[in-house]
Formats: sequence, structure tokens, C-alpha cells
Amino acid sequence: MRFDIITIFPEIFRSVFSGGVVKKALEKGILEVHVHDLREFSGDKHKQVDDRPFGGGQGMVLKPEPIFAAVEEIRQGVDTPVYLLSPQGKRLDFRYAEELAQHTRIILICGRYEGVDERVTRHLITGEISIGDYILTGGEPAAFVVVDAVSRFVPKVVGKEDSVKNDTFFTGLLEFPQYTRPRDFKGMKVPEILLSGDHSSIESWRRRKSLEKTWLLRPDLLEGRALSQEEKKILNDIKTEKKGKRDEPN
Repeated sequence: MRFDIITIFPEIFRSVFSGGVVKKALEKGILEVHVHDLREFSGDKHKQVDDRPFGGGQGMVLKPEPIFAAVEEIRQGVDTPVYLLSPQGKRLDFRYAEELAQHTRIILICGRYEGVDERVTRHLITGEISIGDYILTGGEPAAFVVVDAVSRFVPKVVGKEDSVKNDTFFTGLLEFPQYTRPRDFKGMKVPEILLSGDHSSIESWRRRKSLEKTWLLRPDLLEGRALSQEEKKILNDIKTEKKGKRDEPN
């Protein structure tokens, strides 16, 4: 898969993909990340890419000409989807990242200042992507997140692909608790069930803990999920157990 990133600060990306899973995928040729300096497409000797908004107001707005020119040159006649990183966009989540990974190539435009000229939004981009309900200084950090999240769904990027299927949100539930050595750390012990070697019991424990964690931390995820009869029973047991503990006298 190929990512083309359009930005006015290409230097930001020099080190961000220099380590970890994405770096290995780049070295193997599984992924490509190309960063393009928007100023190179300005057509202006001063390389200006922004201007004051019509109608007045504070801040600057990214001009349409360099963005259109950049996308047209990068596409080279190929119908490639283009996404603007924007707080107004569709929220990036597990499923959306998986959907984006179905493309063999996407172009990401990093927004800046007060935004981009509306003609870019209406006539050029495929959609807008938001990584959360907060404001960043620019779209560059959001581009890091999109590349990292989407890459996990590209075959062979993650060494053990089954680990992606166990990620939080893949099943609609939060991930169960994980433990490693030592067995006893300052009196805090690993649950005995995980040391038993009984894989069936371990799987049942993990399913229960996953449901419990989701119910406690993200109950909204359970509202839109079709629970099996077994999961409903486990969840009811958890609720009864927690209620009993709350009702116990101090």
C-alpha cells in the first residue's frame, strides 16, 4: 500500500517512520510513504500557499491552487482517493481503518491554520478524516495516526497477523488483561489460572475479563453488539457479583 502525504512541513515526517512495525514494512516494500511539500506546487516565487479569508476573520486559509496542483501531479491520471485530515471529518476507528486499508493507495492532505479553501472540500477530496474531537496545530500528527492504524490491516505488515484479530475493538470488546514474568512482583501475583496450562479455562477467563472490562470502561460498545447467550449469562454474573460487592458492609 502507498500513502502520499501533502504537507507544508515535510521535515516533521523525517523521523516519525524511522522505527517500529511501519519502518520494517517500508524496508520490505510492503508499504510506501511519500511526503510532498505543498510549497513546491504554489506556482509563486515566494511559495505562498495560504491567504486571508474573504469576508474577514482571523487566521489564514490554505489556497486551492497548490492543493489541486499537488493532487493532480501525484495522481498522474490514476483515480486515487484523497482524504483531508480535519476535525470535521469522519471519526477514525477500528472499522474505518480497516476500510481504508482496502485501497492500494491513498493521498492525505494535512490541514493547517483556519482550514482549507472550501473548493478543495467540495470538488477534490474523497472525504475528511478526524482522529478525535479536539484541535491539533495541524494535520501532520493525524497523518501519523492514520498511516499507523491503517497499516496494521495491510497483509504482512504485522508479523503475526492473528494478533490484529485479538486487538481491542476487533471483536467489539476491550482486550482482556495481559501478564508476563515475573509471576510475583512486589506481592502482585499473576492470576493462577494463567499458569495452569488449561487452555480452555484460560480462554473462558479471558472472555469473562474482556466482557467485564468493556462493561466497566466502555459500556457503549456493548449497546451496539449482539451478545451470544453465553456472553449474556457471563455479563449478568459479572453485574450480580459487582453489585454484591457494593452492597457488602464496610
